[in-house]
Amino acid sequence: MDTLFIPNENDFRRWIREAVKECLENTSVKSAQPAQPDNEPLRSRKEIAGMFDISLVTLHDWMKRGLPFHKQRGRVYFLRSEVLEYVKQKRKPTFKPLGE
Repeated sequence: MDTLFIPNENDFRRWIREAVKECLENTSVKSAQPAQPDNEPLRSRKEIAGMFDISLVTLHDWMKRGLPFHKQRGRVYFLRSEVLEYVKQKRKPTFKPLGE
């Protein structure tokens, strides 16, 4: 017959301590370093709406249509480069018919 091992509180503490220590040892050093200065700052909804002189309602409509955005802690932010790239792709060239 097999012996049943019942862990006590100290066993659990030791296992947790070992697991945390192992996780800390395995984390990369990069995550502990501060963000690089070349990282693009996040922009608020008001900043992006102001860039294009549009209302927040219009900006929300653009978001529904595919404007890239990022949510952090329940707030919406944008990367300026992503927004500009999206607008460039969506801009339709205007052609004048021949003869006008």
